[in-house]
Amino acid sequence: LVARATLLTQADPTTAALWLGIRGNPLGVRQIQFIVKRYGFLGTGRMGVHPHLLRHSCATHLLEGGADLRSIQEFLGHASMRTTERYTHVTLDRLAEVYDRSHPLARLPPEQPLNRISSLKGSRIE
Repeated sequence: LVARATLLTQADPTTAALWLGIRGNPLGVRQIQFIVKRYGFLGTGRMGVHPHLLRHSCATHLLEGGADLRSIQEFLGHASMRTTERYTHVTLDRLAEVYDRSHPLARLPPEQPLNRISSLKGSRIE
């Protein structure tokens, strides 16, 4: 916070920007993309880490943690619930995976498919 105060004296002290550059000005979109890609690669060894991936991961974790879709929609700033519903398929697939791995009924032979939740994989909640 001390560094932020110093940076703000060099630029506009009334800025509401969260991330500031070395001259105290708000970071631009391209600068943030570059930083996320660079440190995403350094941290994961994986190319293709980008700000939207972080946004998607955050929303998915909120949903898996029990947050309701309406709250997530508001948090992400989506105008339509349809847009937010994209995150539900990830959660359903994860639920099916955990169920198939751990529930006793999931261990039944494949000829009894009605007891397996894996038939839900790829389904969407309407």
